[in-house]
Amino acid sequence: MKKITITLREEVVLWLRDKAAKDGLSVSSWVGKLLERMKNKEDEYEVAMECFLSRKPRKLKRVDDRKPSREKLHERRNLH
Repeated sequence: MKKITITLREEVVLWLRDKAAKDGLSVSSWVGKLLERMKNKEDEYEVAMECFLSRKPRKLKRVDDRKPSREKLHERRNLH
């Protein structure tokens, strides 16, 4: 583990100490967990974006030589 020093306004320090105490953590642990959660969310987003961008376009199936309706394209399955 690496240690870092940050500078915060007094009111932010008071808020941070209160939040950490309510969670039963030290300020250092609380900030560390917060930053880990932020990093994980960013990682999840990047994985999802890569997955989305790697998808190949597919042709729409035509019914009676017509494109599907907007409702058909946007229907949600298994919502009931």
